[in-house]
Amino acid sequence: MKALSEKYTPPILKRMGDLAKEIGGHGGMDFLMNWRLIDCLRNGIPLEQDVYDAAAWSSIIPLSEWSVANGSNSIKIPDFTCGAYKTNAPLDITMSKGGKTGVRPISSRV
Repeated sequence: MKALSEKYTPPILKRMGDLAKEIGGHGGMDFLMNWRLIDCLRNGIPLEQDVYDAAAWSSIIPLSEWSVANGSNSIKIPDFTCGAYKTNAPLDITMSKGGKTGVRPISSRV
């Protein structure tokens, strides 16, 4: 199990996992997601989410309301990208272009 865990643990967790757990927030995930956002912005790396993701996530409540009002029928989430998701370049989660954003030690924070 240890070998599999080492092989498949994402680079961001290998680099930032212990610090994220130390700083806290949902087992470190709050810190990790905020750090990744800042690192992407500082290094010009595309974010993991975009406006199309936001539209899809925001559509869940109105689509659920429609489903309930129509006898709990299923309804498909619209493709807000009009098929463009098929040609999007895969995201680079290896941290080969980022991972340079530092974090001040806790003792130096006010």
